[in-house]
Amino acid sequence: MKLKINTSSAKASGEVEEEPVSPEAQYLNSSALCVSNLVVFESEIPIDDSQAMLTLENLFLPINPRFSSIMVKDEHGNSKWRRVQVKLEDHMNVPVFPSGLEFYDDYMQEYIEKIATERLPEDQPLWDTHIIKYPIKNAAGALVFKLHHSLGDGFSLMTALFNCVQRADNPSLPLTFPSSGSTQARNWGVCRVVSNVFSMCVNTIKDFSWSLASSSMKDSTTPIRSGDSGIDDRRITLSTVTFSLGDIKQIKANLKGVRSIQ
Repeated sequence: MKLKINTSSAKASGEVEEEPVSPEAQYLNSSALCVSNLVVFESEIPIDDSQAMLTLENLFLPINPRFSSIMVKDEHGNSKWRRVQVKLEDHMNVPVFPSGLEFYDDYMQEYIEKIATERLPEDQPLWDTHIIKYPIKNAAGALVFKLHHSLGDGFSLMTALFNCVQRADNPSLPLTFPSSGSTQARNWGVCRVVSNVFSMCVNTIKDFSWSLASSSMKDSTTPIRSGDSGIDDRRITLSTVTFSLGDIKQIKANLKGVRSIQ
């Protein structure tokens, strides 16, 4: 089954629609840095290829024009988003694992580690899907999305993906998640405002001082930074940790994060 979706539109006759790329998106897709997000949806039932492709066509692509655009440079060397014809079959990948196993968690993790280090093709929109049609311990199959970070931040991309799914009990109702507990009303009194402003000033001074000091210091060795040279070609290993949505929201609030798609 092959579907071709022509999502490009012309501003004028013969003119291709293009939009400027934000500086952050350019840096995230450069020779110095190439960052992608991996999202894994586990399914209680085996995943149907044709249904997944229809979901991409009818729900995923219309969410944002970036999902139907490639990054190109104009005659002045400026990066632009250019709308193109999307060939969904080029974005669908179905890996084949050895048969006869009860669970395929190890093969799935090894496969994700492999695709995590591969660059997405520059001549097509910067996302891919991978359908795992093998049972794992927690599911009958899995759908893996690989989306380039230049398409948006983690929150905006997760919002886009959640817009593609429906509630099993009642598809007409909006998607919701169980609350982690009751929340107390915020106290925006004068004392709280003054305390927040004072803390912000102290943290700003502290961060600025640390930036000046760290600019002349050598980075210390940590579990994330080994200090070894030539690590770019080494194989990566995935480690997982589970955060609740409440924790993610708290981190976002502390960092004063804003959802956006570049």
